[in-house]
Amino acid sequence: MKNRRLVMRTVILAVLVAALGYTLYVNFFTSKEKVAVGDTAPDFVLSDLGGNTHQLSDYRGKGVFLNFWGTWCKPCEKEMPAMQRQYQIYKDQGIEILAVNVDETNIAVTKFAERYNLTFPIMIDKGSQVLNAYGVDPLPTTFLIDKNGKVVDVFLGGLDEKKINEYMEMIKP
Repeated sequence: MKNRRLVMRTVILAVLVAALGYTLYVNFFTSKEKVAVGDTAPDFVLSDLGGNTHQLSDYRGKGVFLNFWGTWCKPCEKEMPAMQRQYQIYKDQGIEILAVNVDETNIAVTKFAERYNLTFPIMIDKGSQVLNAYGVDPLPTTFLIDKNGKVVDVFLGGLDEKKINEYMEMIKP
């Protein structure tokens, strides 16, 4: 009986050590590819809080303001109302804001969206695949994508309303 428990504990410990080793390897030894100005924005499909599916390539012909954010991120919290105001101005001029939350719960993201009366599509990147595909670090990070799907600028950090407006003009088709 004691022998069996020892074997079982050893197996469990070996599995935990292997999982830890794999996690460290992935985080420190595999490169995150950074999407740069001039690159074609990697396509993705995510569902918004209402269950609607959004595929980036479906927005060809429009300018896309692609924002990666988190509810806990103070600069994100500060820029969201300004993004909403600019969205109201530019949504009928061929610009879409796609806000990609980084793997938080639906409840937390929905409460945040309701608090700031956000009406642009908000998607949750479960598992952070899109975040990793774009090489995003830190939050917030915004990619400005033109009507042809090319990245025309990348901004790391929080944006004020004046800068958001400049970016909207830059990507307006």
